[in-house]
Amino acid sequence: MKKDEKMSIEDMTVYMRIVPERKASYAEFPDTMNDEIKEYLGKQGINALYTHQTEMFEKAGRGENTVITTSTASGKTLAFLLPVLQKILEDPLTRAIFVYPTKALASDQYRSLQPVLEYFGEGKIQAGVYDGDTMPAERSRIRKSANIILTNPEMLNSAFLPNHSKYGFDFIFANLRYIVIDELHSYRGAFGAHLANIFRRMYRICQYYHSSPQFLCSSATIANPLELAEKICGRSFINIARSGAGISERIYCLVQPEEKLNKDGIPYGKESVINVAADLLPQLMERRESFLAFARSRKNVEILVKETRDHLDAAGFLGTARKEEISGYRGSYTPLERKSIEQRMISGDLLGLVSTNALELGIDIGKISTTVLAGYPGTRASFWQQTGRAGRGSG
Repeated sequence: MKKDEKMSIEDMTVYMRIVPERKASYAEFPDTMNDEIKEYLGKQGINALYTHQTEMFEKAGRGENTVITTSTASGKTLAFLLPVLQKILEDPLTRAIFVYPTKALASDQYRSLQPVLEYFGEGKIQAGVYDGDTMPAERSRIRKSANIILTNPEMLNSAFLPNHSKYGFDFIFANLRYIVIDELHSYRGAFGAHLANIFRRMYRICQYYHSSPQFLCSSATIANPLELAEKICGRSFINIARSGAGISERIYCLVQPEEKLNKDGIPYGKESVINVAADLLPQLMERRESFLAFARSRKNVEILVKETRDHLDAAGFLGTARKEEISGYRGSYTPLERKSIEQRMISGDLLGLVSTNALELGIDIGKISTTVLAGYPGTRASFWQQTGRAGRGSG
């Protein structure tokens, strides 16, 4: 190869693995499931549950604290939602708190709850997002009548616990039956220790109001889910790890950037992963493949978007992709900007997004065919979460 000639992505690929398709494994609706829930699921086109969803429903119904660690896109949200709906329909005073690590994820999950709320109506089930962006009137409604409250650890610490005897929080704690913790694997290190202390304090308050909430958790595939759940929540847990969800065939490629050579042909380093990704993303766009690229920092997100757009500009009339079809996505954007970007991706106006780990947590941005990791994300859990964003539908 000539000194100035660039290697192709295929030449830089040092490892490839094909994960074969796996068929889904189904189970009948549990006999104890409320008939209204069965009717709702049927109208959503769900005539059977995955085996792990049925297992979760049955074990939660027996009062066991449960952590589910099946793969991405395996229906974990429905798995922990069904037992909560069952309890609310049995007792309308039931309260459940859903804890998410970010405000964006809580808002996204609230959107996914809309079909449930519309089907059952305000007379049976109400829900709301209680965080720093929630207006005072909406906060009052949630405290008074919401069965499902979606929030984050900071809000628990700053609003719920200090004011447990005021503003209607006492009624919530007295009737609290479930605490749902999504993305449990994200609570590690100092953040995890902080959350563990919040739940110990929260449990003491619940005891004061004579309630004993049950924990339902979901996590990415990690080595020690039971240990993590027990340390954070201070309770014994059982683990549901065998997934009944089917997966499409997936191809994993590990790319090693080429070496840089000095004028004497001696290597002195390697090409930047950002430069390699900036070469790859325009190729995906020309092939009209939807993609999600992860960069390690906000700065790298902006650099990768700019470099990709420069490549598209340089192609001129020879290319079919437009630079407006790629966008960045990171935590410092305003909520309105993030929602606009998400909707443009879902509608197909955008072919791809370059994101920090803000999109690692399962926010709905439609179907993605390819994920690109510009650098190792730091943990195996993050690796599987990020690569798992591709192929969430069929095909």
